Amino acid sequence: MDLPINHFKHAIKAKQQQIGLWSHLCSHISTEILADCGFDWLLLDMEHSPNELPHIVSQLQAMKGSKTSPIVRPPWNDMVVMKRLLDVGVQTVLIPYVQTEQEARDAVSYCSYPPLGVRGYAGAPRASHYGRVKDYAVRAQEEICVLVQVETLEGIANLEAIASVPGIDGVFIGPGDLSAAMGHLGNPKHPDVVKATVDAFQVILKCGKAPGVLIGDEALAKHFAANGALFVAVGADQNLLRDSAASLAARFAPV
Repeated sequence: MDLPINHFKHAIKAKQQQIGLWSHLCSHISTEILADCGFDWLLLDMEHSPNELPHIVSQLQAMKGSKTSPIVRPPWNDMVVMKRLLDVGVQTVLIPYVQTEQEARDAVSYCSYPPLGVRGYAGAPRASHYGRVKDYAVRAQEEICVLVQVETLEGIANLEAIASVPGIDGVFIGPGDLSAAMGHLGNPKHPDVVKATVDAFQVILKCGKAPGVLIGDEALAKHFAANGALFVAVGADQNLLRDSAASLAARFAPV
């Protein structure tokens, strides 16, 4: 059995734009539905959603065989969390709140076996199809994709150093937290935040890495996609459910 191919990693390396969706619902059923909706990638969130490791495993199983690539955002840049996610078969991680070059280096280290990093070795984890992938530990790094999230003023100030770290595949700009840091809490569409985000894309591209972003506004998502973002999340499952259900209910409300 061969090592599973990380289509998302290869696509952003080839500068092929990838359109994705954020998933907060923590359900293998909703994940299975979304995986066949035509998105290039689906973000399974553990930072701001009540997802735990068993939920992630069931969602990965639900996505198996689809053309949509799973990306998991762990709750923190933590060695133990990363080890457990990689062992269950996560190939792409989006690590939140990275502010310094050292934190970016730590992220790469947590995702790499020695001598490149400190990832703990397991003999037959799910990631190796329970030991069926020959030389998994030697070859795993070929398909692991490390994305880091920059969302603070300190992170923006250190952006070039962060994006230049070997082993970082992409840098995601978090406009929600960045808007708060810039004094525009709750308004990621503020012109200053939009400009800072696009400016950040150019720095990331100059470093040879893929810029990414999440924005629920369709026009702004297209603006970001046209101005350098290579992986763009254009909405979130809980918002789609909320809005479509409320719209349907409103159409049947008493006049």
